[in-house]
Amino acid sequence: MRLFILGLGYSAQHFARKFGGAFSHIAGTVRDPKKRDDLAGIELHGFSGGSPTDETVKRVSEADVVLVSIPPGSTGDPALAAFGDVLGRHRRKIIYLSTIGVYGDHGGAWVDESTPTQAAFERTRLRLAAEQAWMDIAPGNVAILRLAGIYGPGRNALVTLRTGTARRIIKPGQVFNRIHADDIASAIMAAIGHQGGIFNVCDDEPAPPQDVIAYAARLMGVAPPREEAFETAEMSAMARSFYASSARVSNAKLKRELGVALAYPSYRQALDALWRAGEGR
Repeated sequence: MRLFILGLGYSAQHFARKFGGAFSHIAGTVRDPKKRDDLAGIELHGFSGGSPTDETVKRVSEADVVLVSIPPGSTGDPALAAFGDVLGRHRRKIIYLSTIGVYGDHGGAWVDESTPTQAAFERTRLRLAAEQAWMDIAPGNVAILRLAGIYGPGRNALVTLRTGTARRIIKPGQVFNRIHADDIASAIMAAIGHQGGIFNVCDDEPAPPQDVIAYAARLMGVAPPREEAFETAEMSAMARSFYASSARVSNAKLKRELGVALAYPSYRQALDALWRAGEGR
């Protein structure tokens, strides 16, 4: 089974490391292969949104599984524009990594895959358009994985506390779901063996973001950052926009249909494991 990864970002790299042995060949795209000596065992192809090389198109056409981890831009989905034709001509499994942000704000109420989506922001509209376009490319053979807030080794509250970049922004009633990179990898692998559909990939316990920072601080034996009121906190427009949505996202379909058993059902188990592994020290 041959795998091609469009966009070797954090989650896709983690998947390749965890399940690379399941594939006879792995190739993927990065912006500049000459600057990436950290991806041993993966055949690298340069792609930054323009026209791909013939060799890259050939490798994509030969793949049995294509993992898409490139977000849409202001003009649409660059991966779809570059490879949509070849992927439409050859039937294969396509896994598209999306976001639970497409559900928008529900005031902390529970949502699932049947909940209508909301295009409250331009980036959400573009993401929803990309989801639909990928499903149209290979009807019934595309899995849309809507990911919660991603964390894992090197990317977690222990690290932000150690580097002094952690903040406790308080917005009453605000909750988020999260998902560890190991559980994303397991969901991708499970989706490869499934016929397709839309799945929320998130933990069991949506929680206020300040609780995660406070728990990590207790593990480290340090004082947590001071609380900052959302209304007066200095934040970028992008960072502030993420607080515009509050919802509790269900992962019941992920477990029921894909059979995924989360290694880290809450941030506490994950941070405990990361701390034992030396993160934040």
